Amino acid sequence: MKSNPNRLWLVALALGWLFDFLFFEHTPGVNFAIFVVLCLAGGLYLLLGVEKVKPAREALWLLIPLLFFAAITFIRAEPMTTFLAFLFTFFLLGIFAASYLGGRWVWYGLWDYVATFFKLGGGALVKPVAFSAEVRKERAERGETAKRSAWPVIRGIAIALPIVAIFASLLASADAVFDARLQDFLDILNIDNLGEYILRFSYILIGAYLLAGVFLHAARDSKDEKILNDGKPMLGQFLGFIEATIVLGSVALLFALFVVIQFQYFFGGQANIHIDGFTYSEYARRGFGELIAVAFFSLLLILGLGAISKRETEPQRKAFSGLSIGIVTLVLVMLVSAYRRLVLYETIYGFSELRTYTHIFMIWLALLLVATVVLEILRRERMFALAALIASIGFAATLPILNVDAFIVRQNVQRAIEGNFGTDNSSRGSSDPIDADQLDINYFTELSADALPPLVASFRADSTPATVRDALGAALACIRYQSDATPDTNWRSYHVSRWNRMKLLEEIRPELKGYFIQNDKDSGQTVIITPLEKEYDCGYMFYWD
Repeated sequence: MKSNPNRLWLVALALGWLFDFLFFEHTPGVNFAIFVVLCLAGGLYLLLGVEKVKPAREALWLLIPLLFFAAITFIRAEPMTTFLAFLFTFFLLGIFAASYLGGRWVWYGLWDYVATFFKLGGGALVKPVAFSAEVRKERAERGETAKRSAWPVIRGIAIALPIVAIFASLLASADAVFDARLQDFLDILNIDNLGEYILRFSYILIGAYLLAGVFLHAARDSKDEKILNDGKPMLGQFLGFIEATIVLGSVALLFALFVVIQFQYFFGGQANIHIDGFTYSEYARRGFGELIAVAFFSLLLILGLGAISKRETEPQRKAFSGLSIGIVTLVLVMLVSAYRRLVLYETIYGFSELRTYTHIFMIWLALLLVATVVLEILRRERMFALAALIASIGFAATLPILNVDAFIVRQNVQRAIEGNFGTDNSSRGSSDPIDADQLDINYFTELSADALPPLVASFRADSTPATVRDALGAALACIRYQSDATPDTNWRSYHVSRWNRMKLLEEIRPELKGYFIQNDKDSGQTVIITPLEKEYDCGYMFYWD
């Protein structure tokens, strides 16, 4: 890049301007995925096209999940799914830039990820200045005369503008006459939004500077010649084998006692629960969160002891691995118990976003536990960070593939139709029919745009009972009433789920003619009156008998 440094700055400035063009006054949608692709294209143009610096093959594998999560940001609208999609897109972009040349992210330990992002952030801040200094020094050493360039002038103006604007605003506040003269001057220039332009120009320059730093870091310092995970453990193995086995053995004994007690409930079902005086829902709602916490901290315990405890002989290593396997086996049994508890809870109260997250998280946590034991047996403990990364990506990818909010609607509507879902009744068995009118319509109105297609499909389905269809229509009428605000329809904010929601709400309008909306001015409540002459509050959607 030293042969033509202006090319680096032009690409970085172009990307900074594109960020402003795509995002200013526009909600995130397809613009985010477009900007990610443009950043990748700009970086590859500079590194691969201009400098002929090829990326490591292992680094290229990161592009698959990276582009997947970038696409999810404008396909799904469910909050957790969207948040994780943005998070992993940024995370994978950082890892790709930091391991562009070396591709050794596969061998990173947990501390390597922390150190890598610190180095990348530092490089983004420092390297552009250092690069410019190197270019000037090399030109001076070669005896080249400085070429006339507009860049010093541009940089000077860029630095001066925000400083002058700040002082001008302060002076205008201090003196009314100066304020009037300043306004006259701005009127002559016909600049009504000078502050806005300065702000936008400033973050374009800052973004371009940081992007240039990232490109320089990828081109120079992404070989990963030395990673922390190659050496000895960060803390050293200072704990004796006897102490470690006592800790693991004690935990294994405690877990074994718990599992023995669990087995009578695990296979006995609801009958055994009532023997000890617990109702069906009391047993279901207690414990699954705590059991997940036990599984998580058990994983940390095994990893922590594995890093700091001494295992000097083969029998000691086998004993440690045996205790670890025993603990993980018991924890997996507890996870199955937690899973069953959650299923029982959903049988009574139905699915929600949090319960769906917990379901998926338990599965990936169990897989990570198994992977940890396998790595311990194979003496490949250093690969745990990779296993954890794969499990994290797997969890984040499962949410959009499942389509959480659509899944919730389908499951809860089906449970209402089959009569397996409703309010708690400790004297009623799980197979007793439940009135479908008790379907939690209020929760449907709180879900994201992802929930609307299955909600409309269930409303239109001939197999849906009249009472359930009546309630679903109330939810759709309320959603239509609450979505009067005009969304951002610019192409830059295009979002598959949100645009599909807008289209479906317009299509469903004729089918909701039998639903009437009444506004009570005294109470401030909005009431939906259905064709079956039932009333729902559109604010809270509580069913009124």
